[in-house]
Amino acid sequence: MHGTPSYLDHSPLSIRILSHNIRYATTSLFKNERPWEERRPLIVNELSYNTRPYTAVHHHGNELLPSTAAFICLQEVLHSQLSDILHDLNDIEPKEQEHSLPAGPLWAHIGVGREDGYTKGEYSPIIYPVQLFDLLHFQNIWLILTPDRPSKGWDAGSERILTAGVFRSKLTGQRIIACCTHLDNAGSESRKKSVGLIIETIENLRREWSGRGLSGDDVSIPGMAEHGPAVFLAGDFNSQPGQEAYLEMEASGLMCDLRNFVEPRRRYGDVITFTGFNRDQDEEDQARIDFIWLGPKDRVSGHDGAKEDNPGPELDQSARWIVDGYAVLPNRFEDGVYSSDHRCVVGDVILYPY
Repeated sequence: MHGTPSYLDHSPLSIRILSHNIRYATTSLFKNERPWEERRPLIVNELSYNTRPYTAVHHHGNELLPSTAAFICLQEVLHSQLSDILHDLNDIEPKEQEHSLPAGPLWAHIGVGREDGYTKGEYSPIIYPVQLFDLLHFQNIWLILTPDRPSKGWDAGSERILTAGVFRSKLTGQRIIACCTHLDNAGSESRKKSVGLIIETIENLRREWSGRGLSGDDVSIPGMAEHGPAVFLAGDFNSQPGQEAYLEMEASGLMCDLRNFVEPRRRYGDVITFTGFNRDQDEEDQARIDFIWLGPKDRVSGHDGAKEDNPGPELDQSARWIVDGYAVLPNRFEDGVYSSDHRCVVGDVILYPY
């Protein structure tokens, strides 16, 4: 950015957050699982359709339309799948011998392969609209005691990673910390201790970016130095409500489950987010294990002013996050093809300035 940004400091920002474990591209298919090339358009069209109003700055004459934006958080994404998704979302054809991933004109990503910190293994990427956000900072940590390098932690069956970025809205100047993860399916101790590392990372980022400018060209955002940026965390926790990772998140006192701020009558879709590929055979494993968390917890309010532990009829004037909707999207239609063994979770929120 050049010069002083003309931010609308007091404008709320509507954000749609999508989280979907898309199932990695494998040749060892489960019963009813289809190859990635058949599932690809289902995933891409789901993401494209559900973020269409949230990707770019729109004008009506000389009037700037209300501030809206979206973040797409994915899990189990191989490098080739990430390339497919970014090319398709940006509506561009891949070039021969192209090594870098697209960074626009609409979408770019942050994230690395968990096995080598580059392109090997599954990503937990965050895909963001480049016309709406500046990326101020990006980091990956491995969920182990040596978080700066790839390895397996505790009883984990695979390397596990957290993707985190600090973004600044080009429309309002508000900063937001966005995080995405995929906790281990095999190790209960790994899931629990990984949450501790995630919370520690989020707290460090909030302290580091409280009131901080970027290369001297940032503006002062009221309340930022005192409170720090708002944050969300999306991902596949491989843990149901009442189990170790979910309970550890709740006990942190920092983050809260977005779904809890939407009355049941206003939620859309199913409860279960992991379905497997065979509804009958996988029934005992089907559960809600994919979540969107918001923080800081004491600055989150429901659309009607309700707070998680203190429902009330009035809009909480101290809230940063106002939760405006929650949905679980279908992953199977009339043709019987599953887009993934998980359903996509969607949260609509409004971010208010301090």
